Amino acid sequence: MRMGELAEAAGVSSGTIKHYLREGLLPEPVKTSRNMAWYPREFVERVRLIKQLQEERFLPLKVIRDVLEQGELEGGPDRLRALIELEDRVLERALSGQESEALSAHDVAHRYGLPEEALERLEKLEVLTPGVRNGAKRYGPADVQIIEAVSRMRASGYSEALGFTVYDTLIYKRHLERLVREEVEVMMERVAGEMDTEAAAELLERAVEPMRDLVAALRAKLLVAELQARRAAQGS
Repeated sequence: MRMGELAEAAGVSSGTIKHYLREGLLPEPVKTSRNMAWYPREFVERVRLIKQLQEERFLPLKVIRDVLEQGELEGGPDRLRALIELEDRVLERALSGQESEALSAHDVAHRYGLPEEALERLEKLEVLTPGVRNGAKRYGPADVQIIEAVSRMRASGYSEALGFTVYDTLIYKRHLERLVREEVEVMMERVAGEMDTEAAAELLERAVEPMRDLVAALRAKLLVAELQARRAAQGS
């Protein structure tokens, strides 16, 4: 295809194609003369994918280049598009209805009795990430669960008088971030493009609670194992 044909098929301008070439987003075409070059037809889907990442994900071109390079290693543009579609669908399902279930800062304080300064610290640590509606903070379901858990821990005796603070949540956040990155990579790699997007999203959604139970059970088991190891070390 000539550049004009590629641009028309992909729904962009020739200037956009030239810009993508300069930014390294498209491989060099086959040049037959100084002013003539031919582009493979698969470039059409690649250009459309770049535009999608720009317009729907608001990604800068440098990031898109890295995403495309990684996608080529993992199966090419079709595989990458399947991953993007699945990510979008999973996020859509996960965020659906969250706004209607969100609680105001006043409701949270009244229901769970967590001091305002504790909430502010958790926000600075990015453990809590409330949204804002009509100028007021609103906590989504996940944030409310975290607030409830912290409140219950404080009520059970994990108090600041003993040295326990909201900063201890960073222990969990730091390790869980790494766990979740690996978990998402594994899940997406195994289901994206291998089954219908909606079915894959439902599968991942059904797995949330069993995975949560698995993590809780493994943590409890490892906690006991660690305490036994410490006792054994002290006795030797």
